[in-house]
Amino acid sequence: MASPVVSDRIWTVPNLLSMLRLLGVPLFLWLILVPQADWWALLVLALAGLSDWLDGKIARAWNQATKLGQILDPLADRLYIFAALLGLVLRGIIPWWLMGILVLRDVLILGALPLLRHFGYGPLPVNFAGKAATLCLLYSFPLLFIAGYASLVGDVARIIGWAFALWGTALYWWAGLLYAVQGLRLIDQTRRDERADHTGSLTGARDSDPARGRGVDRPDPSAPASADGALGAEPEGSDGPGSPDQGQAAP
Repeated sequence: MASPVVSDRIWTVPNLLSMLRLLGVPLFLWLILVPQADWWALLVLALAGLSDWLDGKIARAWNQATKLGQILDPLADRLYIFAALLGLVLRGIIPWWLMGILVLRDVLILGALPLLRHFGYGPLPVNFAGKAATLCLLYSFPLLFIAGYASLVGDVARIIGWAFALWGTALYWWAGLLYAVQGLRLIDQTRRDERADHTGSLTGARDSDPARGRGVDRPDPSAPASADGALGAEPEGSDGPGSPDQGQAAP
């Protein structure tokens, strides 16, 4: 199956939806911390989730996948996760250690980007575990906000919300481990391809050495032919390794 074409366009419908979703992050955080209007904040979070699903559908249906969209979409998800975590921590609903665990994973992923760029790769594409982790976390935050209200509904929301939060945290780190394995494989493949190219160039240089190839490229017509008749034949291994096929670079 052919990969979707990723363009350099900026002003597309999915990108506009992602930009609007990003603008909703400070509004979401303000609603949580200042007036503590939790239901309005949850509405903003729900609209953000809807736009996240919608821009992906439109990008695939209208062939509007862009490099900018591949950056904005996961960025918006991470900012909403961070904003919700910060609001929950400052409101005393969840402990600091949970936020620290999730933020540490993102810090490690961001720290690996310069290494990937050094070898010619961009950010790695989001894997299924990462999508599942983000979904679990974004489901858990509204439930944990509802859990702050003393009622039977709050008690049920607390149990389900913490289940989603812990499972999402585990998946979040599992996805990070998969990113690390994928990145190491790409780097190892690039190094092996570079070594193969280097070996091929050295072999070609030895075969074209005048001291070794005298009388091969331009044989003396008066000289007798060799016993096996191989004078001037192409050296073995002339088809050296080509450029490494690194696959589609991650957006």
